[in-house]
Amino acid sequence: MAKSVILKIQQTPFANNEYTVYTLMSIRCIPMTRSAKPNPVKLTTSASILAAARDLLDRKGVAAVAMRPVAEKVGITPMAIYRHFADRASLLNAVANEGFEELAALLQSIHLKGDVEHRLMQVGEVFLDAALQSPNLYELMFLVPREGARVYPRDFKARRSPTFNPTVNILEQAMRAGELKPDDAVEIAFELSALSHGLIVLFLGGRVAQSEKQFRSLYQRCFRRYLNGLR
Repeated sequence: MAKSVILKIQQTPFANNEYTVYTLMSIRCIPMTRSAKPNPVKLTTSASILAAARDLLDRKGVAAVAMRPVAEKVGITPMAIYRHFADRASLLNAVANEGFEELAALLQSIHLKGDVEHRLMQVGEVFLDAALQSPNLYELMFLVPREGARVYPRDFKARRSPTFNPTVNILEQAMRAGELKPDDAVEIAFELSALSHGLIVLFLGGRVAQSEKQFRSLYQRCFRRYLNGLR
């Protein structure tokens, strides 16, 4: 067991305090208690199922996320999953919703600054980074038909999308400030999203023969050209 040492020292001034003599009076050792290691957080069964599904998705794609391989990773029977998720579609929906929550948190964390072009590019870069880092999750979130997925115009005009709203907010602020001509901010935000998703899908699908760095520059140029038409 580790020990700490306590020294007791006496100070004695001499010659009108011109110098001081330090005398070691005693040494005492006391045992040191080790800090307890934090207990690992144990996931609930539902969370473990989601984590296993997400891992399969990231490594092998949407088609690989099925009840049996997910159950094997968690260490439960396939039938046990149905106590938590009604079917495969429900499980995929839960994984996608988790992805949207993560994306919304990233968007909330950025410090928007600069003119409208720079602020919109900050948002666009978050989407681009998310797609490049987790392409299979991006595909599930935005390209795979899912029951309950938000649709345009109903859900977007009702401001039900935490990942879409930041773009609308930037556009509305820019219009009020005179940076952009007055227009339908929700519709323009949808057009910008279509431009962003379209470019990303083409790149992920191997239809853009550029490096990631080159594609990022193309992505930014396309945004600037579109915005120049809105001024």
